[in-house]
Amino acid sequence: MLKLPISEKRLEILEWLKDPAAHFPPDRHGDLVEDGVTAAAVAVKLGVRRAVADTHLGLLAGIGLLRTKRIRRRTYYRRDEVRIAEVGRMFEKGW
Repeated sequence: MLKLPISEKRLEILEWLKDPAAHFPPDRHGDLVEDGVTAAAVAVKLGVRRAVADTHLGLLAGIGLLRTKRIRRRTYYRRDEVRIAEVGRMFEKGW
């Protein structure tokens, strides 16, 4: 898999995370809106192995589009709306 910042799968993940309650089942340990979703939940939704979902989520978190939160032994991912808006403005200005 190429390590491009944005791909069709990553755009799908970002879109799902706009409204996680509509796209993912409830989690026992975290709130979908407040905390985010796990890589396992994203893997099921994408139909891929968890390691593949981890790679996508890690890259999006690494460039600042997702925030992470640890609850117990799991990492939860949610959108960083401020950073996403900043990136959008950079592209509007012609970067």
